[in-house]
Amino acid sequence: MVNSYRTIQAHPWHGIPVGAKAPQEINAFIELIPLDTAKYEIDKLSGHLKLDRPHKYSSLCPTLYGFIPQTFCGQKVAELAAEQYGGKVLEGDKDPLDICVLTEITVTRSSILVNARPVGGFRVLDSNEVDDKIISVLVNDPVYGHLKDLNEVPPGLVNRLKHYFLTYKALPEESSRKRVEISDIYGAEEAYKVINKAIEDYHLLFQNNGS
Repeated sequence: MVNSYRTIQAHPWHGIPVGAKAPQEINAFIELIPLDTAKYEIDKLSGHLKLDRPHKYSSLCPTLYGFIPQTFCGQKVAELAAEQYGGKVLEGDKDPLDICVLTEITVTRSSILVNARPVGGFRVLDSNEVDDKIISVLVNDPVYGHLKDLNEVPPGLVNRLKHYFLTYKALPEESSRKRVEISDIYGAEEAYKVINKAIEDYHLLFQNNGS
């Protein structure tokens, strides 16, 4: 009897849907957990998780961190961000849209898929590239699962996330040079707009490539 189950794992970026209820509820592929002392990220070609770089200093991501499948930070995401800069020409960072997932549960491994509800985000500008960070809560989480908007998240946790994204790339000798800035902190409705633009960018990119 032939086994009808799929024997090839879906590519985390291309083979997993963004979610039937997107943008209000989405899939998130987790690359990092708070215990990780190295930066891991998806290898775009193979779909395997790879070591990007060890953390040189003490900055550790305070939440689950990964990306939203079938999204891309390209022209549409950059145009949305540029509205804050009077039409300044910006570029997307050409990666899947990043996401942080708040949960009280201790997760001890990455390379997993979770169901998340966006509550807001940070509009991050990294060397003139738009690199939004969507902030979400784990669906049905016993502590954070009821939150609907970023203004309901404890301010201390928001500040920890801000500090992480502003400093995790910084070397001591570069402390006086501003590479990364957070131009805006937004709530759930703006997060939905960013996600929808990233979905548009994904389809534009891969439809134009004939995929």
